[in-house]
Amino acid sequence: MKRILKALLKDQAGTSAIEMGLICALIVLAMLTALQNFAAGSMSMWNNVSSKSADAMNGPGA
Repeated sequence: MKRILKALLKDQAGTSAIEMGLICALIVLAMLTALQNFAAGSMSMWNNVSSKSADAMNGPGA
C-alpha cells in the first residue's frame, strides 16, 4: 500500500493538466466579474434612456 501511495505522489503526469484547468477557471471567473460589471453599467444606461424618453414623450407641461 505504501508503494502505491509513493508512486501516486511522485507521478507528475497530470500536473500540467491540473494547472491549465486552474488557469482556465481563473480566466472564467475574471470574465464573469467583468460581464457583471458591464451588465450593471448597461442596465443603468438603458434605464436612463427609458426615463429620458418617457419624459420627452410626456412633454414639458405634463
